[in-house]
Amino acid sequence: MVSERLHNARSLASSYYPRQSFRGLVNIPFKHLFLTFILALMLIVAFFASTTLAYSEKRVFVADIEGVIDPAIAEYVNSSVKTAERANAEALVIRMDTPGGLDTSMRLIIKDIFNSEVPVIVYVSPSGARAASAGTFITLAAHVAAMTPGTNIGAAHPVNLSGEMPKEIEEKVVNDSVAYIKGIARKTNRNEKWAEDAVRKSASITAEKALEIKVVDYIAPDLKSLLSKIDGKPVKTTAGSIVLKTKEAKVVEYPMSLRQRILHILADPTLAYLLLMLGFYALIYEFANPGLGFSGIGGIILIVLGMYSLQVVPVNYAGLALIILGIGLLIAEAFSPSFGVLGAGGIISMTIGSFVLFESPVPGLRVSPYVIIPTMLTTAAFVMFATRMAVRARKQKPITGMEAMVGMIGEVRKKLNPRGEIFIRGELWAAESLEGAINEDERVRVMEVDGLRLKVKRLTEDKTTIGGKD
Repeated sequence: MVSERLHNARSLASSYYPRQSFRGLVNIPFKHLFLTFILALMLIVAFFASTTLAYSEKRVFVADIEGVIDPAIAEYVNSSVKTAERANAEALVIRMDTPGGLDTSMRLIIKDIFNSEVPVIVYVSPSGARAASAGTFITLAAHVAAMTPGTNIGAAHPVNLSGEMPKEIEEKVVNDSVAYIKGIARKTNRNEKWAEDAVRKSASITAEKALEIKVVDYIAPDLKSLLSKIDGKPVKTTAGSIVLKTKEAKVVEYPMSLRQRILHILADPTLAYLLLMLGFYALIYEFANPGLGFSGIGGIILIVLGMYSLQVVPVNYAGLALIILGIGLLIAEAFSPSFGVLGAGGIISMTIGSFVLFESPVPGLRVSPYVIIPTMLTTAAFVMFATRMAVRARKQKPITGMEAMVGMIGEVRKKLNPRGEIFIRGELWAAESLEGAINEDERVRVMEVDGLRLKVKRLTEDKTTIGGKD
C-alpha cells in the first residue's frame, strides 16, 4: 500500500517537472551561453559608459535675472546654484539686468554665491542693461564679473523703500552697507574705493570704466565670447581652486520654474495695486447688487493675491489704510446715497493712498502714476454716474402704488358735488373735487391722494387720454 502511494506521487511529480526540460537546458551548446553572457556584459558596460560620458561633458548653466531683486529671484538663484552643483557644471552664469531690490533677498543671493562649489559668473547683459543698487553688490560678489558694452553699474546708496529715514538711522544704514560692500570687494579682489563710493555717493560707471578700474574682470559682447575669454582662468570656490574650462562647454539654459515666475510677477507693485483695486470694485458691485456671489468670490480671490504681493514687496501701511478708508466710503455711498459727498471723499482718500502705498525711489518698487491716474479717473467717473442716477431716481415721480396716480387724467362718471366717482385706469374711483361741482363726462386731473379717495381738479385742456399724463 505504501509503495503504491509512493509510486503514484513520483508519477505525479514527473508529470509537472519532466526530466526532458532539464536535460534540454543542459544540452544547450556552450558557445551559445558564452555569447549571451558577452552580449549582456557589453550592454552593461555601454550603459555605464554613456552615463559617465554624460556627467563628464563640460556644461555651463545659465540663469536669467531680470527686474527687481525679490524673494522669488533669491529662491531662483539658490535652485540654480544647487542644480549646477549636482550636475558638476563648469560654471553658473547669472545673466542680470536689475534696478535693484530688497536687501534681504540680495544678501541671500550673495550667501549662495560665496558658498557655491561651482564658479558663479555674473554677466550684466544685454546691451542697455544695468546692475544698479542691489545688482552692484551681487556683481562684486561673483567669482567672475563681466559686462556687455553699453551697460552700467553702481548707484548702490541704500534707500528706505517706505519713505525718508531719520538722519541718524540713515547714517547707520549707510555705514553698514559700506562695510558690507567693502568686505565683498576685498574677498573678490575688486576696487574697494569705488565700491564705497557706489554706496556713499551713488557712483555709477560704464562697462568700460568698470573694467579699467577693476570693478569687473571682463567685457564681452555676448555669452559665447565671454565663455571663450574666461577659459583657463583660475578661481577659488568652497570646493577649492578651479581652472575654468568653458570654451567648448555646452550652454544649458536654466529657466525659472512656473511657481517662481508667478511669485516674481506677483511681486510687481503695479500688479499688486491693480489686483487690490479690482478686488475692491468686485466687492462693491457684490454689495450693491447681491446675486449668486461670483463677483464677491472673484473679488476675495483678487484681494488675497494682492495681499500676497504686499507681503513680498515693502508697503506703506498708511497708504493701504487710506485706500481701505476710500473703499469703505464708496460702499457707504452705494448703500446710502449722499449725492456724491461720500463718493468724493472716497476718491480723494484712495488717490492719496495710491500714491503713497509704494513710495519708493526705486522705479521697479513703486506704482506708476500712469496706472494710478486712469484708475482714479475711472473710479471718479463711476461715482459721478452712480450719483447722477441716484439724484434722478429721487426726483422721479413714483411709477407704482397710489402715489403714481398723481397727475393722471380721469373722466367723471358720477357728478362731483364735491364728491362722486371718476373713471381712471379702467377702474371707478371715489373722488372729491377741489374746485366746486364738476358734471359728468368732464375730464379731471388727479392732484393728490387721500387714502382711497382721489382729489381732483377740472381739466381745462383736452389733450390727454384717460389714465395718461401730460
